[in-house]
Amino acid sequence: MARFFAAKIAQYALVLLVALTLNFLLPRFMPGDPLQYIVGEDIGRLTPAERDAIRVQYGLDRPVVEQFARYVGDLARGDLGWSIGRKAPIGDVLKERLPPTVLLTGAALILSTLIGVALGAFAAWRRGRRSDLGILTGFIFLESMPAFWVGMLLIAIFSVNLRVLPIFGMETPYVRYEGLRRVADIGQHLVLPLATLTIVSISAMFLTARYSMLGVLGEEYITVARAKGLRETWVLFRHALRNALLPVATLFMLRVGFVISGAVVVETVFNWPGVGRMLFDAVLARDYPLLQAGFILTTFAVVAANALVDVVYPFLDPRVRVHG
Repeated sequence: MARFFAAKIAQYALVLLVALTLNFLLPRFMPGDPLQYIVGEDIGRLTPAERDAIRVQYGLDRPVVEQFARYVGDLARGDLGWSIGRKAPIGDVLKERLPPTVLLTGAALILSTLIGVALGAFAAWRRGRRSDLGILTGFIFLESMPAFWVGMLLIAIFSVNLRVLPIFGMETPYVRYEGLRRVADIGQHLVLPLATLTIVSISAMFLTARYSMLGVLGEEYITVARAKGLRETWVLFRHALRNALLPVATLFMLRVGFVISGAVVVETVFNWPGVGRMLFDAVLARDYPLLQAGFILTTFAVVAANALVDVVYPFLDPRVRVHG
């Protein structure tokens, strides 16, 4: 087991090194002046002296190896750089944008998992019947629906026609609510983006739970449990569902890695002030330092989620411990 974890640590360290290297080299080795990917379109307005000052500021006048060492050292100290578009430290920008994203994507992940697993287990238990085919058809249809279309449809129904929910943002503009009133206001604004993100992400959980459940239901210990005269609900929840949750748990933990990267499409449609919307605005503004920081943040989160899977999975499946 110790060798297993040592190998995994080395593997993830290599992945992070490659990701950091690519993130560092891309702006510098792309055609043109590297300053174009830092300053953006305003580079044509800079004087030669101003360009030299920016090169010194970002260390572009140094050898590439020295620049990379400085880059890694800054990241190790938590210094993600300076946002050109927002004129602020990138760390401060992320601190502002992370809570809304975690609230939205985290809630959507939990909802899609709970609903998807419950309906997936029910559909597998009723396999081949009308209820199973109906639920399966519905989720396959949901899987084909683009997020922006679902969001616009919900806006048209609940915001434009019924006028019961706000269209965009996280809070009502030009109003400063406090306490429970602020919580209620954020909750109202959360409903539509949360519903949209849950709808477009629930199918994967449902299909994974259903097919995993179908595989478990064919095992001999399920037949033995039924032969003992156990109630069907006991067989379903105590024996079948418990063992069918292993692939679902893996998918859940892998998706945790993308929670902090946000949902670019959904956050853009609803103008939700999260990381996804920040990355979209950074693309429009050509704020490359901010984009680089967003990519690095996502990379670290995904690698951490994969590492969490490797740590937790042996406790979920004893066969992994035996193999290790």
